[in-house]
Amino acid sequence: MFQEETSLSSVSSSPIQMFPLSSSYPWLKDLKPEDRGLYLIHLLVTCANLVASGNFENANIVLDQISCLASAEGDTMQRIASYFSEALADRILRMWPGVYKAFCLTKIPVAVEELLVRKMFSEFLPFMKVSFVITNQAIIEAMEGEKIVHVIDLNASEPMQWCSLLHELSAQPQGPPHLRITGIHQQKEVLDQTARILTEEAEKLDIPFQFIPMVSKLENLDIEMLRVKTGEAVAISSVMQVHELLASGSSLKNIGESVEKEIVNSFSLGNNSACSHSSPPSRIDTFLTDLWALSPKVMVVTEQDSNHNSRNLMERLSESLYFYAALFDCLESTLPRTSLERMKIEKMLLGEEIKNIIACEGADRKHRHEKLGKWHQRFELAGFTKNPLSYYTLMQAKRFLQSFNCDGYKIMEENGCASIYWYDRPLFSISAWSSRR
Repeated sequence: MFQEETSLSSVSSSPIQMFPLSSSYPWLKDLKPEDRGLYLIHLLVTCANLVASGNFENANIVLDQISCLASAEGDTMQRIASYFSEALADRILRMWPGVYKAFCLTKIPVAVEELLVRKMFSEFLPFMKVSFVITNQAIIEAMEGEKIVHVIDLNASEPMQWCSLLHELSAQPQGPPHLRITGIHQQKEVLDQTARILTEEAEKLDIPFQFIPMVSKLENLDIEMLRVKTGEAVAISSVMQVHELLASGSSLKNIGESVEKEIVNSFSLGNNSACSHSSPPSRIDTFLTDLWALSPKVMVVTEQDSNHNSRNLMERLSESLYFYAALFDCLESTLPRTSLERMKIEKMLLGEEIKNIIACEGADRKHRHEKLGKWHQRFELAGFTKNPLSYYTLMQAKRFLQSFNCDGYKIMEENGCASIYWYDRPLFSISAWSSRR
C-alpha cells in the first residue's frame, strides 16, 4: 500500500542535488521497491518545481530518470509515477500551443469507451454503488407521503441507480408515487438507453413513470427548462458533477500565464493574495442558487473529497498524488496488475483526471475537486440547509460496503454527511441538502 507518512515537503529536496544529472542511470535499476517509491516521489516533486519555474531543460532530465523507474504495469507507485510524469510532460508541451495542437490533431474521440470505463470503475470499486445506496435512501426518506416525485439527475448515465429506486418505491406499503425523472447528459444516445431501461422496469413494477431527457452539458444547462410543476416534490442527484462548474470564471486564461505567476510567487502560498484580482461571479454560485430556487426537498451530492482546486501547482501535485495513489491502491487490492480492465480505468479515467489537474489551467482545468467543508460553504451561501443523513441510511451503506470483503474500505459519519475512506484517506463525500422554503 502506498504510504503517506512522509509529507511531500520532507522529500522536496531536489534529487538533482542528491545524484548527478547524466544521460545514464544504471544505479536506478538496483533500487529496492520501497526506495524506488520514495525516490519517485522525490523526482515528481522536483520535476513539478522545475516545470513551475520554467526550467524545462532540467525538467526533461528528471522526466528521463522517472521513465527508468516508472511503469504502467508495475506497483502502485510505479503506475502513479507514469501518469503524473505524463501529466507534467503534457504541461510542458502546452507551452507551445502549435506543437501541442499538432499532436492532438489525429486523436479520436472515444466517448463510448469513456462511458464503458466509468462503468468498470463503478463495477470493480464500491464508491459509486455506495453513493447510489445513500442517495436513494435519502430520497425515499425525504419523499415520504408525497404523491408526485420529480428526480433531477445531473448526469443520467447510470440507469441501474434508478432501477433500484423503482423497486424500493414499489415496495412501499402506501403504494408508489408517480415518479418523473429528468435526466441530463450531453449524449442523446445515453439518455435514450436510460429512458428505455427505466420505462421497461417501471412497466414491470406497474409504477406510473415518466422520463424527460435533456441533452445538455451541465455548464450550459438552462434551469428553467427543467419544467418543475406545481405539486411536485423535487429531489436532485449529483454524482461527481458540480465541481466541473468551478472552472467557469477562472482568472487564469492559459498555461503560460500560470507559469509566469508560479515564477513570480516562487511557489509561496503567502504571496498568492498579492497576485489575485477580481473575477466575474462563479458559474457554480449561480447554478446552486438556481437549483435552490426549485425548492428541492433533498439534493444529494457526491464529490471527490480532496483539494485539487488550488492555483498553486505544487499544492495540487501534493493533494492529487496521495488521492490518486489511494485509488490505485484500491485497484491493486481488487484486480491483477495485468488486468486489461484495470489498465483502462487507470489510463482512460484516473490518468486523464490526473492530466487535467496537473497539466491544465483556466477553463480547461475541469477537475477542480474540493473538500467537503468547502462544499458546505458553497451550499449554505446558495441558501441550502444541510439535511443530515439518517442512522438507517448510514447503516445500509456500511452493510453494503462490508459485502466487498475488503478491510481497507470504511464509511465515516462527519457532521451529518458520509465520507468513504480507503484506510485513513477520505476519498469521496456524500452530503444531503434541502431548500429553506
